Amino acid sequence: MRALPVPDPGIADHRSAGRYLWWLARQHRPTILIGMLWGTAWMVSQALVPGAVGRAIDAGIAARNLHALLAWSGVLLALGIVQAVSGVLRHRANVFNWLGSAYRTIQLTVRQAGRLGATLPKRIASGEVVSIGTSDIRHIGDALDILSRATGSLVAVVVVAVLLLRASVPLGLVVVLGVPALMGVVALLIRPLHRRQQAYRDSQAALTNRATDIVAGLRVLRGAGGEAAFAARYRTGSQGLRRAGVRVARVESWLEAAQFLLPGIVVTVVTWLGARFALAGRITPGQLVAFYGYAMFLISPLRQLTEAVDKLIRGHVAARRVVRLLRLTPEVADPAAPTRRPDPSGDLTDPESGLTIHSGLLTALAAATPEEAVMVADRLGRYRDGAATLDGVPLRELDRATVRELILVADNDARLFTGPLRETLGGRDDSGRRAALHTADAGDVVPDGLDVRVAERGREFSGGQQQRLRLARALLADPPVLILVEPTSAVDAHTEARIAARLRDARAGRTTLVVTTSPLVLDRADEVAYVEDGRVRAVGTHRGLLADEPAYAALVTR
Repeated sequence: MRALPVPDPGIADHRSAGRYLWWLARQHRPTILIGMLWGTAWMVSQALVPGAVGRAIDAGIAARNLHALLAWSGVLLALGIVQAVSGVLRHRANVFNWLGSAYRTIQLTVRQAGRLGATLPKRIASGEVVSIGTSDIRHIGDALDILSRATGSLVAVVVVAVLLLRASVPLGLVVVLGVPALMGVVALLIRPLHRRQQAYRDSQAALTNRATDIVAGLRVLRGAGGEAAFAARYRTGSQGLRRAGVRVARVESWLEAAQFLLPGIVVTVVTWLGARFALAGRITPGQLVAFYGYAMFLISPLRQLTEAVDKLIRGHVAARRVVRLLRLTPEVADPAAPTRRPDPSGDLTDPESGLTIHSGLLTALAAATPEEAVMVADRLGRYRDGAATLDGVPLRELDRATVRELILVADNDARLFTGPLRETLGGRDDSGRRAALHTADAGDVVPDGLDVRVAERGREFSGGQQQRLRLARALLADPPVLILVEPTSAVDAHTEARIAARLRDARAGRTTLVVTTSPLVLDRADEVAYVEDGRVRAVGTHRGLLADEPAYAALVTR
């Protein structure tokens, strides 16, 4: 067996859900074929047991032939050994296929999420992405897992039908005609189940997304007094999801009942006919026992086949969600032939706004509206397509990995990761981490040192504390060009003044842009650019702009 997960999941076929499942099956073709082989041996060895028992009765017990009885007992032992060994090997192959498909789907999803970057939350709800990693991978794994059992069951049904037809045509016809009829009834239940499962999954994703939003904005909701209203909406959505789940369960209950009832009907008919034929002398006592054994055995493969239809449908529904994510394309794509790597010490410019960030300086950007500032920052970091250049090289001609290496945009949407603070901050050594925490005035946030454990999303910290830790993490990254978007909006004035003074020294000689309207930070900048209506209206020092630009003065002093 190969190790899981594989280093490279490959390029998935995401043209449709069916093609994606087929692609997954091709990736695991050797183990799927091996699983089918062992699954066939497993089921066929069980299918031959009733016949061997019948022969032991007729040739051994009825004929009082000890040698024949021992011989057929040996056959039964051999069939039992084959069944045990093949069952273990089949299960081993199935588990590998299940895990392999689940791991591969997760790898593809994570890789696609990284490729989409900032595009992902704009195109798809976070709850839908969570559903892929929690429920959909299970159904996709089940779709591959059931293949070996379904193949073995189908072959076993054919073997039993042939054996019955050779012994009695009417009994064989019951199986040959009864199995397609059974599958047809199951198919009638599968279609409404398919629709209701899709509706349930969509509702589940929407509710998960709402829960994520509530948790992320819980402090704001409590502060604004909206916690009760959002909780009521969540309860309403939860009850709607419950009702959708009940609708799915109603069809599933009919399907489960059919899996017992319909094979039971086939067993009853075969047993009744076999008993009549035995009384009429058309079959031997051993054949009657064998026919009853065949009838009882058929329950298992027939249930396996109906289960296979159910799991393949569930896998198809889950694969559609995965395909929907894999089809998304990023708003900003890499060029076919990236150009030369620019000199990071060159100027960073945004022709659309007329902004130039000179190399080695601390530049501040004050915009009339927050949206204008965000658009400029997105273009400079190439999160939005634009004509921005670094050292005269257009950013759109560079691959995004190079842009991310040269230019870091740090905003307040960044998350703190769960784990030790040392790992959350990054960096190479503790001295650098402490220096960054000092610059961000975050020493009081972690009085217990760098070993303190950060909870999910840093929820044990206040908004201002989270902001300072994010700033420290950005400083530790030490990029050639650092763009900070409102890095001090959630801290008090005294803390802000200390951060502004320390930031200037920490980034001395490197290119830094701070998007802010805080006078304390603006006063520390080497150069300030004022943007209004998407264009730079004035450039100078903070105090010079206060004196010469009334609109700027009104913005930063309001």
